Amino acid sequence: MPAVERPNRTTILWALTAVVFLGLLVSAFVPGLRLVVIVVQVGFALLHGARRYSWRAIAVFLVAGLVISNVLENVSIATGFPFGHYHYTGGGKIFQVPWFIGPAYLATGYLAWVVGTVLLDDVRRKSPWLTTIGTPIIAAFAMTAWDLALDPTSSTVNHAWIWEHGGGFFGVPLVNFLGWTFTVYLFMQVFALYLRRRGPLPAARPDRAVASDLQATLLYVATTFSFFTKFVTGTRTTVTDAVGATWRTGDIYETSVLLTVYGMLFISLIALLRIAQRHTQTGALGQHTGEPARDELSGLGHDPLDQLGDGRDVADQALHHAGGPDADVEVADLEDLPAATPRH
Repeated sequence: MPAVERPNRTTILWALTAVVFLGLLVSAFVPGLRLVVIVVQVGFALLHGARRYSWRAIAVFLVAGLVISNVLENVSIATGFPFGHYHYTGGGKIFQVPWFIGPAYLATGYLAWVVGTVLLDDVRRKSPWLTTIGTPIIAAFAMTAWDLALDPTSSTVNHAWIWEHGGGFFGVPLVNFLGWTFTVYLFMQVFALYLRRRGPLPAARPDRAVASDLQATLLYVATTFSFFTKFVTGTRTTVTDAVGATWRTGDIYETSVLLTVYGMLFISLIALLRIAQRHTQTGALGQHTGEPARDELSGLGHDPLDQLGDGRDVADQALHHAGGPDADVEVADLEDLPAATPRH
């Protein structure tokens, strides 16, 4: 009986990307499915991050994101720092914050992180400090661009949370967005510092990174679907915030779309052009060296882990590159050997 070929990891990730993409599209019309999609997105982040970095590295991202976001949200509810004075409605809370807020940080935050790596560079072991600090900053702004389009509808229209002193942006204060950027930067900076110290070596195959980048960037784009559907289908009426200011929902929905187009979609466009540019350069490099460039965009790439055998030779190389037998060598390190220059 012939052996059944195991699906390679790139194909599995493309299938999961398609599932999440469709989930974001459907939940834009059926908001009740949004919590389910968030959970699936977290699953995508874990699997994608484990392949891109390592299981240990993506666990650092998960723990840092959940702990830092929950602590700062609870601190802000009690003191007003860093987001301002607000409170959540509804139940299912961890202290004063609904359970799904942390996973939402992770779900969209991981996509924003990958977009940040596309726009500047990925953080790998011994990355320069410009990349180690700059990438989390860019990613934090990409994440805050999502909240700019999200917050007025979620708070002022849907009352998922209440800004107790209102704010100039349809009832949302400026300090909220500054707090978002600060909070997201903190947990992404923790992740970046870990990657610089214990993360995988620079990628040996930039064409593999193309597929990884494209999957997350497409899902970052798909996160915008709900803003367009709300603009088209949302009820036109007036709403009042906590301080009595009245706002027109049609204005809120239109501004949300405006910010989406010239915020998230503009960021996505630059990222997609960078990915296309990198893919073209990778193909040209393959032709120049006389070796066929692997086209991971097709999802038919070959996973080098399937050909490692007992892995002793590759492990020896990994220890040599990492600095000795005491170094923390992850699976991602083995996949990236032999090491080459970082992706630019």
